[in-house]
Amino acid sequence: MFKLFNKTKEDPKNMKEILGYLKKLEENFQNLSQELDALKEKNKKNLHKVGLVRFNPFPEVGGDQSFSVAVLDANDDGFVMTSHYLRELSRAYAKPIEKGTSRYQLSKEEIEAIARAMGS
Repeated sequence: MFKLFNKTKEDPKNMKEILGYLKKLEENFQNLSQELDALKEKNKKNLHKVGLVRFNPFPEVGGDQSFSVAVLDANDDGFVMTSHYLRELSRAYAKPIEKGTSRYQLSKEEIEAIARAMGS
């Protein structure tokens, strides 16, 4: 009926076949190690660190509806985006981040968002 334990290959018959099998396993392992190293290197560029700060830039009006969010890669490169919210208007802007800093002046909320992202 069902042949669950059907062998597709024969067992090695001598030491030479065993050594050949081990050599093939070693080559496969080396290939997998190289592929893993390449994936690790590529992953460094993926954006995977996130820090979010909500705040109220105008204490006399509204609540914490404004925010700064930093999104960084493994090298702490990425961007920080800030949105200021008011009933009459809303502004959003982004600044590039390199090695955890920006060439543009950062607000205290943006600095905090970057610090949170770097800590994650």
